[in-house]
Amino acid sequence: MVAQYASKRSALKAIIKNRETPMAERFAAQLKLNELPRDSSKSRVRNRCEISGRPRGVYRKLRMSRIALRDFGATGKIPGIVKSSW
Repeated sequence: MVAQYASKRSALKAIIKNRETPMAERFAAQLKLNELPRDSSKSRVRNRCEISGRPRGVYRKLRMSRIALRDFGATGKIPGIVKSSW
């Protein structure tokens, strides 16, 4: 959804930030921006684990949560990761 509305959102933000445009146009652009879906905002995207869907403790590089990473590492499904024991 973010990619779908990215161009429209950036165009409206450019109008709003430009101080040379009349106040009425800037206000109208702000109202149009407010009418767009909330989930189309880039800041609302949440990193989630590809395996479990867990929203917290997600490693960006692997797109896995810490719990899923530990399970996969212990069973040897991820190359280069070995469970330590001493």
